[in-house]
Amino acid sequence: MTGVGLGNLLVVVAVGFAVPFVLGLAPRLRLPAVVLEIVAGILIGPSVLGWAAVDDPVRVMAVLGLAFLLFLSGLEIELDRLRGRVLALAAGGFAASVGIALVVATGLYAVDLSGSPVFVAIVLTATSLGIVVPVLKDAGAISTPFGQLVVAAGSIADFGAIILLSLLFSREGGGFGSRAAVLLAFAVLAVAVGGAVLAAERLPSLSAALVRLQDTTAQIRVRGAFLLLVALAALAESLGLETILGAFVAGLLISALDRDEVMTHPEFRLKLEAVGFGVFVPVFFVSSGMRFDLDALTAGGRPLALVPIFLVALALARGLPALLYRRELGPRRAVVAGLLQATSLPFIVAATQIGTEIGAIDAATAAALVGAGIVSVLLFPAAALVVLGRQPAYAGSTVSGASTGASREARGSQ
Repeated sequence: MTGVGLGNLLVVVAVGFAVPFVLGLAPRLRLPAVVLEIVAGILIGPSVLGWAAVDDPVRVMAVLGLAFLLFLSGLEIELDRLRGRVLALAAGGFAASVGIALVVATGLYAVDLSGSPVFVAIVLTATSLGIVVPVLKDAGAISTPFGQLVVAAGSIADFGAIILLSLLFSREGGGFGSRAAVLLAFAVLAVAVGGAVLAAERLPSLSAALVRLQDTTAQIRVRGAFLLLVALAALAESLGLETILGAFVAGLLISALDRDEVMTHPEFRLKLEAVGFGVFVPVFFVSSGMRFDLDALTAGGRPLALVPIFLVALALARGLPALLYRRELGPRRAVVAGLLQATSLPFIVAATQIGTEIGAIDAATAAALVGAGIVSVLLFPAAALVVLGRQPAYAGSTVSGASTGASREARGSQ
């Protein structure tokens, strides 16, 4: 272990512990922990105090944190909800988002305010399910047709944004046709893996062994989930796709296969949340703050002025399509749906890191996009609850920390 120091990781982990703990001591401070984790990362990082840097241990933990974040986001998607009228409305809303985002991003590019218009458009089309689900749960709306439509729309937006990012932009390069073929190959292999897992679980001897070992020190289901996560992320990477796609699909597969959670392993998802949100995910967000280029954002008026511009772009790209829901939900709830759909941060953080690496956007644009995402998390859910006549009740949650539990409770109430 010579040459590997844990001092920087200690600072990062301490911040990851301190942020939700402080929020827990001040329950009236109604902020999602992810926002303060990123802000704290900026403060302790090279841009401000210089207390810690992103070295190899922090970098490895952050990569696993991003993988777990996307894995748990995939776990949120309930395929049973994506059908019929709900699926048609959610898909139509996402298609409208892509169109609006392309128009907005092209306009910004034409006046030299952003980088690649296609890349920026993709960044603007995602929704932060991890914030949206707890807000709907706290408002008592998660199991209503309104809540189901919003969650379905957010699920399609997250999945669609990741697919588009993997299809159109990659660190490995290559043309559209080759990427499409690779993406299809990955999908076939992922389905094959899912089929193999399902077949194995149906074998009585293997199923009995899983039940026997799931709550021992083996924690066999958690190890199996981690194996699937790493395997699909590594497969995506080996095919030249983004690892976040593999992580997301791993969560989606487990969500589709884990149909008997109440019967055989009621704490399985809770254990996965404990590993992800308790260990790895905070490191990703704190280190993202440490990587945040504050100098690029504050150098001159242009980058800082982009924050409200991108915030409006988010509202247009994800909020306006909610008008499609007016007949189904009524005007007021359509406005609420639009505000919640326009709440986005984790995908923005992940995508902008990729975008700067491949040269699709510069550091100033990336910082402005992340800044707009932070403001969206602070403003849009609170505004949505005001329109609903509720008080914000998601303080102290991480970006997705409460969401899987909320979804699970909602499934039980249904």
